[in-house]
Amino acid sequence: MPQVLTTNALILCPHGGKGTTTPMHPKWSINNGRVAVEGDMGVLSCRFAPLPCVGYRLQSMGLNATRIDGQKVILVTDFNQTHTGLPLVMTEFHQAFDQTTPAPIPSGGPPPALSAELNDLVPPVVVTPLPTIPVPLFPPPPAPVTVTFTMTADHPLRWILTLINEPEGKHKELTDGWPGAIITPQGGRWDTQSLTVTIAIPPSKLATLPPGKHHLFMTAVSKRGLSGNAECILDVTA
Repeated sequence: MPQVLTTNALILCPHGGKGTTTPMHPKWSINNGRVAVEGDMGVLSCRFAPLPCVGYRLQSMGLNATRIDGQKVILVTDFNQTHTGLPLVMTEFHQAFDQTTPAPIPSGGPPPALSAELNDLVPPVVVTPLPTIPVPLFPPPPAPVTVTFTMTADHPLRWILTLINEPEGKHKELTDGWPGAIITPQGGRWDTQSLTVTIAIPPSKLATLPPGKHHLFMTAVSKRGLSGNAECILDVTA
């Protein structure tokens, strides 16, 4: 099993901001780093303007049975996000590895074998053919602007599409749809090893975007909790 997450871990947002976690139950330490549990909060030194990734709240994927005061212990491979919906990259350095199991072991019984999904430590790959798309408003585009993301993984779980709107300093999850645009498929379900998600943005929708950069950020997550990401920037000019 992967390492448990401690306050010694290097936690980064996609913009390079470093995370500092405050443990709620600082009872278990490894190399003087307190072990993190579900619900622990953290802050990020992100300087991305105008919408920095200010922090995060850790969540467990429930892939082991370890708890501290009833709270699930976080693994370094548990998928976690910033408050703006972007993925965290977490790296541990201690040599103690979590040898717990997906479920408690009956007294005297052997530990269950890990599934192929939990033994998969290769993160998903996400690619987009056009990292930046210029979008002039005058004259307006004669046809929809199409953004595609193709993701691959041996044991896929889900995908998340997030919009980071620089001109307005806002963020929004688009996984379930974007009014005025067509996202195919929707909903975040990912059950084939390769999947392409297409976002078609018609001229009428593009006309509502204020000038500036609009980041379409795709995150793909495996059943192990590892993630990959890519972004396409709509650079809207008046």
